[in-house]
Amino acid sequence: MNLLLLSNSTQYGRGYLEHALETVTAFLPAGARLAFVPYALADHATYTARVRDALEPAGIGVHGVHEHTDPVAALEAADAVFVGGGNSFRLLSALYRTGLRDAVRGAVRAGLPYMGASAGTNMAAPTLRTTNDMPIVQPPSFETLGLVPFQINPHYLDPDPDSTHKGETREERLTEFLEENDVPVLGLREGSWLRVEGEAARVDGARPARLFTRGSAPRELAAGTDVSRLLTTAARFDAPAR
Repeated sequence: MNLLLLSNSTQYGRGYLEHALETVTAFLPAGARLAFVPYALADHATYTARVRDALEPAGIGVHGVHEHTDPVAALEAADAVFVGGGNSFRLLSALYRTGLRDAVRGAVRAGLPYMGASAGTNMAAPTLRTTNDMPIVQPPSFETLGLVPFQINPHYLDPDPDSTHKGETREERLTEFLEENDVPVLGLREGSWLRVEGEAARVDGARPARLFTRGSAPRELAAGTDVSRLLTTAARFDAPAR
């Protein structure tokens, strides 16, 4: 498979996709017809226009799947697909409703390049269980696309030692996940991403990633780190630690 999974689409102080534009335009070469999936936000037209403004100057044609009477047909006419960020529960619910969940999964496994950001990156994992989002709607299932066999946590935030907030940190929440599931979780900080090409995978971007696995301390993964072995993960969900 050919995947570009961004933690975020907007970096503080920069325009939409600007922080990763060189990587994105290398992944989506000039002349590509891009099917954009805007369902993670409510205003599909404005969201699609934002993506067009960012990518069409590079010669990438952006076509919102909602603009077509048949979103699956729009996907079939594309050279690549981009699933944008927003609320992961709303996005997954729409993927089921439109038939795109199965269509995207099948097309990407057959070779269609897939780019995700935030919620779109969550979709590439097996389930929604490590999203940061509030369940504003109830999808038919937590099962996402399963393009990679491990979980991802976009927008990973490190604990703030000076914070007076007493709720769980992101690290604590992922530790709780691992108490109930034996599946690695790749925490992607703002400005980082995961690149998968066939059987090879690496983390990249401006900041290191953080890998959580059951029974081990979290590991820092610098940009350029090969994480291909994660693609051979045998995920065990609903497997409480003994």
